[in-house]
Amino acid sequence: MKRQYRTLIVVGVALATAALASLGMYRAVQRIPVREVEVASMHVVVAAQALPMGTRLDRKHMRVVAWPARNPVPGAFADVEKLVDRGVITPIAENEPITESRIASLEAGAGLPPVIPAGMRAISVRVNEVIGVAGFVVPGTRVDVLVTVRNAEKGDQPMTRTVVSNVQVLTAGTKFDQENAKDGKPIPTSVVTLNVLPEDAERIALASNEGKIMLALRNPLDAAQTDTRGVKLAALMRGTGPEPVIDKAKNRVVARKEPPAPPPPQIYTVEAIRAAKRSAEVVK
Repeated sequence: MKRQYRTLIVVGVALATAALASLGMYRAVQRIPVREVEVASMHVVVAAQALPMGTRLDRKHMRVVAWPARNPVPGAFADVEKLVDRGVITPIAENEPITESRIASLEAGAGLPPVIPAGMRAISVRVNEVIGVAGFVVPGTRVDVLVTVRNAEKGDQPMTRTVVSNVQVLTAGTKFDQENAKDGKPIPTSVVTLNVLPEDAERIALASNEGKIMLALRNPLDAAQTDTRGVKLAALMRGTGPEPVIDKAKNRVVARKEPPAPPPPQIYTVEAIRAAKRSAEVVK
């Protein structure tokens, strides 16, 4: 037998032996029973579905799951019965643990009242598609409240001014509208409820009774108070006012540049000669 044939036979036998050994080892590993590692756990109540603000909790809204005991959830509950008929004050996502900070006390009930912080008031204003910023005034956004008034008896000019600045929107539209408005889509609504201080509630009530309310949507990161003097019709018709100075890096108006003053009128001097008398007269 030639040498190259002997080498091929040896390599073939080695490969077959290795394949049989691997197959036997694979089947032996498969026959080993699966061993589950015992992990200490505890019972935690989680949301069975997404729960919007104001929901009255029912048994169908919750379920109990095993939670690792080494990572306890502060304020979590282990019994569903302790949460029945309590109101949700902040939205809870599906499978998220329900904690004491997310729900109202049992005596507070459900709906909007438990959501109002201490010292604040909730006031509703009637809006339309234009006033509600085309439906983008949704719960959680922040707005300025503007009012346009005119005293017809005294003949005053119409005036618009910001009466309340940087207030949070609690609700917009019905609960059905809010559940169907996802991914920042607009909510068609006729009433918006605002979270304001008591004195701001008085301003909004007077403004809605004496004039026309408008809402101005603002960036939630912009916490600066709106400080304006308002504008009257005469000032509005005089022109656009000072030219804004825009910071391109921050993409915001940082100042307003006053327009240049008009040039002084040109003066002409006329020399008058009357007989032997000369005089200079100024003509504008």
